[in-house]
Amino acid sequence: MLSNLHVKNLALIEECDINLTPGLNILSGETGAGKSILIGSINLALGAKADKEMIRHGAEYGLVELVFESLDEAVYKALEDMDLPTEDDVVIIQRKITPVKSILKINGETVTARQVKALAETLIDIHGQHEHQSLLKTSKHMEILDAYAGTAVADALEQLSEVFKAYRHFKEQLEENSLDEVQRQRELDLLQFEVQEIEAACLKPGEDEELEQDYRRMLHARQIGEALQKSLQSVDYEQGAGAWVSRAIRELKPVLGFDEQLTELDDMLNDIDSLLSEFNRTALHIAEDMDFSEKDFIDTENRLNTINHLKDKYGNTIEKILLELEAKQARVEELLHFEEHLQEMETRKQKAYEQVLAQCKVITALREEAAAALSGVLTKALLELNFLDVRFEIVLRPKSEPGTKGMEEVEFMISTNPGEPLKPMAQVASGGELSRIMLAIKTVLAKRDAIDTLIFDEIDSGISGKTAWRVSEKLGELGKAHQIICITHLPQIAAMADSHYLISKKAEAGSTVSSIEMLSETETIAELARMVGADEIADSATEHARNMRLQAIKYKESI
Repeated sequence: MLSNLHVKNLALIEECDINLTPGLNILSGETGAGKSILIGSINLALGAKADKEMIRHGAEYGLVELVFESLDEAVYKALEDMDLPTEDDVVIIQRKITPVKSILKINGETVTARQVKALAETLIDIHGQHEHQSLLKTSKHMEILDAYAGTAVADALEQLSEVFKAYRHFKEQLEENSLDEVQRQRELDLLQFEVQEIEAACLKPGEDEELEQDYRRMLHARQIGEALQKSLQSVDYEQGAGAWVSRAIRELKPVLGFDEQLTELDDMLNDIDSLLSEFNRTALHIAEDMDFSEKDFIDTENRLNTINHLKDKYGNTIEKILLELEAKQARVEELLHFEEHLQEMETRKQKAYEQVLAQCKVITALREEAAAALSGVLTKALLELNFLDVRFEIVLRPKSEPGTKGMEEVEFMISTNPGEPLKPMAQVASGGELSRIMLAIKTVLAKRDAIDTLIFDEIDSGISGKTAWRVSEKLGELGKAHQIICITHLPQIAAMADSHYLISKKAEAGSTVSSIEMLSETETIAELARMVGADEIADSATEHARNMRLQAIKYKESI
């Protein structure tokens, strides 16, 4: 549950710290006191778009911090999937906004808005007036039905996604290969020419590197030969370095026995003599290799040109050219046996399509079962919310072609007056009725939902009197199993509070500041009396507020 909300320097709020409790938390206050700012702050912390204009005038930054406790397994799994730490079995979500940037953190780790939103799905469900209107969209109806159906439909939809992906793949391949005879022959002729061109070259991996080395040697043969000739002359054993080293060895030999250090010098000279001999042999061998014909040079050059031409067309290495050859050979085989290939692809596509249809039937059956059950429990919930004569059905309409969501459309049908036929919700429900329908849906889904905290904003839109009391009772029921945070202006709903918070604003030092405080039982009665609507709170209003409060407490005890 959401145990603490801390807000600093946002809009009218200078700083407030709210410790929330289990059960039904009611937030009330005069219009414009800042109730919507608190809900907006929670949304902000949960990844909503940040605007620097939200920062309180004169402040350097705005800050929102949410602390969640009593976590369930889904929360721990989400944290683990995102490689985020847990601290003392709590989740702390923080958002700091400055004029130039916005920083989101979960348990001290900087995260993205997407990560926060993913985690928030396991922690909290925020229900505002815009969600009432979403009931007018049939896509929302399918979402609600599937949520009620639970993991059975979720798993089936995941399997449908896999088989539909395979079906789409084969379908796209068929469309890509649907060539007319002229196109097929044109592609085949080109591929056969390219295959023949590569095969004729008889390429060998690494051949190009060896040829390039040979070509460089042949191209600079005269320069290499002249350099070798001069080097050999410099170190030969007639007048070059070899002769001088041999002479040094002979001069030193008679005195070797007189000093051990002379032996070391003799060894050095012999090593030099060996190196010079090896140099002469290697240089002569290389010089002999410089002897090649004009034909050898031309053949090497032509071979390199052939390979480089193929590299330009098919890949920058021989290995890539050979891989391209394999792909082209395979495509040639496909085109040579085009009809057989198309038939094979058609068979695969048809098999995948049958799997899609079979999976859609599974999903349809699950939805039909869930629709019958959900229609019944929602009708009961609507009657409890003061719909005096209501009929509610969930209709599944088959589609001509399957999709990733199945093979039907889902629509909620309702009749709220005796004798009237069932009609689409968009044609029947008023704003107040939509809010009650959504509350009924939330109540039903909450019994199957692991999310502990539900926030209701504008749930009392368009209702009053006895209907408001029925909504209050429903919120009281929800508060037995979930933490509910509800903003309201109706005393009937506020009377059901387990904890009541008053949001107010006042002028301080030339600016307006909103604040929030938890009310005692006596203060709650006073606030309920104010909400009744009298300009001055009379004894009768206080007595009425006290009676509402006692009635609410009695009802909660009876649940």
